Amino acid sequence: MPEEITIQKTTPYYYGTGRRKTAVARVWMHANGKGLIFINGKRMEDYFPYFEWQEIVKSPLVETANEAKFDIDIKVYGGGPKAQSEAVRLGIARALLTFDEGLKKALRAKGYLTRDSRAKERKKAGLKRARRAPQWSKR
Repeated sequence: MPEEITIQKTTPYYYGTGRRKTAVARVWMHANGKGLIFINGKRMEDYFPYFEWQEIVKSPLVETANEAKFDIDIKVYGGGPKAQSEAVRLGIARALLTFDEGLKKALRAKGYLTRDSRAKERKKAGLKRARRAPQWSKR
C-alpha cells in the first residue's frame, strides 16, 4: 500500500473561486509546498485521468513558474470534467493574484482571469430545444 501524502494546512494559504457552466471550484493554495494538487481528496492525476485536463489545471502555475511553490487543495462540484478543469484553472489564477498582484499581466494575457460565461440556453415553449423548431411541412 503506498504511503499516504497529505497537504500541511498550517501554512498560510491563498483562496480563489472559479466557475464554468455549472461547475464551481474552490481553491486553497498553501505556501511552502512541494507542488501537490489534490482535487476532492484525490490526486489530480486520479481525478483528471486525461493529460489535456491536467494541463488545463496546471497552466496558470506553469505560466507564472510557480509549479513547485504551492500545495493546492481543491473542492469542485457540478458540470463535467472539462468544465471542472476550466473552473479549477480560473480558481488557481485568482488565488495566484491574491498571492502576487504582479502576476496579473501574465495571467490576463493568456486569458486565465476571464470567466467563460457561456452556458446552455434554456428551452423555449413550442420548440424542441432552445432554438430547434419542429419540422415544418407545407402540405
